[in-house]
Amino acid sequence: MSRDVPDRGTGSRHDWRLPLAGLAAWCGGLLAAAGPGWSVAVVPAALLALALALGGARLLPAPAVLTASVLALVALAVGGAALARAEQVRTSPLRAMAQDHALVEVRLLVTGDPREIAGRFADGVLVRARVLRVEEPAAGGSRSGSPGTGWTLGAPVLVLADTSWADVRLGSTVTTSGRLMPPEGEDLAAVLTPVGAWQETRAPDLWWRASARVRAALHEAVAGRPEPVSILVPALVNGDDSGLSQDVQADFAATGLTHLLAVSGTNLTLVVGLLVWVARLLGVRGRWLGVVGAAGIVGFVLLARTEPSVLRAAAMGAVGLVALGPDGGRRAGRALGAAVLVLLLLDPGLATSAGFALSTLATGGIVWLAPAWRDALRAWLPAGVAEAVAVPTAAQLACTPVVAAISGQVSLVAVGANLLAEPLVAPATVLGLLGGLLCLVHPALGRPVGTVATWCVAVVVQVAHRGADLPLAAVDWGTSGAALLLLTVLTVAVARWGPVLVRRPVPGASAALVLVLVTVVPLPRPGWPPDGWLLVACDVGQGDALVLASGEGEAVVVDAGPDPTAVDDCLDDLGVERVPLLVLTHFHADHVDGVAGVLDGREVGQVEVTWLLDPPGGVEEVAAAVAGVPVRTAAAGEVQQVGDVRLQTLWPLPADPAAGPGDGSTANDASVVLLAETHGLRLLLTGDVEPPGQEALARAYPDLRVDVLKVPHHGSSHQDLELLTGLGARIAVVSVGADNDYGHPAASVVEALDAAGAAVLRTDEDGDVAVVTTGSGPAARTSGGDGS
Repeated sequence: MSRDVPDRGTGSRHDWRLPLAGLAAWCGGLLAAAGPGWSVAVVPAALLALALALGGARLLPAPAVLTASVLALVALAVGGAALARAEQVRTSPLRAMAQDHALVEVRLLVTGDPREIAGRFADGVLVRARVLRVEEPAAGGSRSGSPGTGWTLGAPVLVLADTSWADVRLGSTVTTSGRLMPPEGEDLAAVLTPVGAWQETRAPDLWWRASARVRAALHEAVAGRPEPVSILVPALVNGDDSGLSQDVQADFAATGLTHLLAVSGTNLTLVVGLLVWVARLLGVRGRWLGVVGAAGIVGFVLLARTEPSVLRAAAMGAVGLVALGPDGGRRAGRALGAAVLVLLLLDPGLATSAGFALSTLATGGIVWLAPAWRDALRAWLPAGVAEAVAVPTAAQLACTPVVAAISGQVSLVAVGANLLAEPLVAPATVLGLLGGLLCLVHPALGRPVGTVATWCVAVVVQVAHRGADLPLAAVDWGTSGAALLLLTVLTVAVARWGPVLVRRPVPGASAALVLVLVTVVPLPRPGWPPDGWLLVACDVGQGDALVLASGEGEAVVVDAGPDPTAVDDCLDDLGVERVPLLVLTHFHADHVDGVAGVLDGREVGQVEVTWLLDPPGGVEEVAAAVAGVPVRTAAAGEVQQVGDVRLQTLWPLPADPAAGPGDGSTANDASVVLLAETHGLRLLLTGDVEPPGQEALARAYPDLRVDVLKVPHHGSSHQDLELLTGLGARIAVVSVGADNDYGHPAASVVEALDAAGAAVLRTDEDGDVAVVTTGSGPAARTSGGDGS
């Protein structure tokens, strides 16, 4: 994606034929993915019939009939290709064997770099590969009844392996044995879990080995520099952001800078642009410059890997390079349409890819929307400034509805953040690549250059961090059809009338000032937090973060949720400046990944954790985040007074700290369960304790009664309902994320609690939930209004 606004051309109009062909191809892919199979043929056929009928009645000119006919055929071609590919995967012998969980021996071509996974699901490695041959062992028989049957094919699989697979090389051919399992998506024939060691039978080709050497050199150029800049510099060149903390990723997402963490057309434009510039300096001219550019694109794809996202970025980057040439406006529009058409013919699955949609829309925004904004701003701003503002504005406008559909938010700082960050992206990318290339000669030559690149990136990190910390960096919008339709209409209106508004300095500057004030000045939330709040369940998404008021400006925090920014914002709203006690009920990511947000700008006196140190990824993250803070293990029977709050630990039973199985599967039932008493109320905070633990609690405390219940495990269906409904709770709080993939909370649990007389409040629907005390007992207030 080019970051320069293409010229419209002299007295020219856009040629919409190729862009419309690209749109038709996209529609064909969407029909194949989301509609019934017959729609792929029926919808284009109906369009073709309508065009021919209108043409026959002379209501549509012949060129328009021809165009409509071509568009129908394009949609049919892409939709048909998508169905054919899906059918090929579905009928693959591999898919059939996966349904039977067959034990097989395979020969694989490794098509993706190994990616380490850690945390909730045991440490391991994910590898994308293509099965060249599969055999069922003779001892086990085969589906066909012929022992030792084998097939030669080319089916895509995902290998879920142990850490020994971290050394497998992209482009190599390996053999192994393993068990096949059905995949979740339609793009894979199977998931393979190896049960034996892997063996390389064919080394990667020369270009893959050279690519791996350059990638290693990029990291060598920034060796010794601190994170996250040592990760981000290579990421700008090749999109490899592995190891980047969730905090930094959240900051980049909130400020609309996520595109910098992935392979994008901007990366290619900068890298190939540098190559072409060097070629010019060396005297290369004419068609040979095109050859150099094409070679640069191929080299970039090899460097960043031949994954769909990289091929998409290469295509969009090529569009950007076209836009920089003569008559860039018209040529770039045609090139974008051609790129979309070719990409969807090669991989129809891109039609449903969010990355593809964002990349295409951003490029289209720059090509078709940015010129109007640039020309309007030029009336009172210098040309360079006008273009710098127009590019991120147009790209962000074009992407806004899709971003909202993905995240449920509309960023208010994205344009400003991109405006501040973009001038540093180009030097960081170019210097990062140059430093890596020099490291191929000697590290002493490349590291000084890489260091300068990290200085540029450090500023970008600060832009993201400061922008994400603004009071209203993003607005929660929702993902319903009506909400997205309204946002699309508003986006189109801004795209159409925005340039008219900013053409004159007074309304243009006023609009910018209003946006800045809305973003920077905190908006009051009348009545929030409510006076005398005792407990607040923070709306942190799919996770837990509970706050117990223990004194003026201080609180006990129980769990930190999955997002540091969310829990930090909640504590800021509550005026919490000191946390005398932070309790982490267990080490799953949805309870501990936000720990850094609790510590951000606050004094934490002590941390209490469960005895089960599992999963290892969560344990390590907590240890790093709370370094220097005293940590102790909670155990049943302990009672402590923290300010206004009396805390009794009910579960787990005392035990020495110990490692678990490593996959987090037993972590829930080792959750710390607390009984909190404050201002005459009794509150039961249950973590994610499972039915076995709940049954043990019922046996140990048969007469337990409480006023407020934090429902275990986000309202999962796996509950001891006899215990939960017998507690006598008048308020039940479910901390849960909107539209989560787990079906939380289960309707059966909500209905049972409601029938038992509890008012059930949910953070996904009610926002932050506060508990206060009244003359008649507990009451709930929510950030969206009264709860009960």
